[in-house]
Amino acid sequence: MGGQHKGNFAAKHGPEIEADPAVADALKSKVKDGRVSCAAAHHLARDLKVSPALVGVALDLARYRINKCQLGLFGYWPEKRIVKPALHVAPELEKAIRAALKNSRLSCSDAWELAEKSGLSRLEVAAACEALQIRISSCQLGAF
Repeated sequence: MGGQHKGNFAAKHGPEIEADPAVADALKSKVKDGRVSCAAAHHLARDLKVSPALVGVALDLARYRINKCQLGLFGYWPEKRIVKPALHVAPELEKAIRAALKNSRLSCSDAWELAEKSGLSRLEVAAACEALQIRISSCQLGAF
């Protein structure tokens, strides 16, 4: 959902792409004020046994916005993002983050995996990345 689309997120997929009808239908129950939370989108993907990316396409094509990113990177008001740099990053976590980097970035899915493995929240891993000045990329829902 890059900035070049200015709210028309469907445009990034091209006219030949269609939403999975079951996903599109199920999304309707998750929408509040034209938005679907990251957590609700991921729960839906799990419940329907589809990839988060497939849910992301349906979100885009329906022109729903994703809010409340579980890494705190976007979708909060009024701040937009809530993640703040961690005051301290444990050496083991820094080592794990750096080992998972691809093109100097940590993917969203790798951030989630590191959180699970280390017993930290997703927001804590994102905060560590902020402190280390490491960008998180490849949103599982396609937001960035």
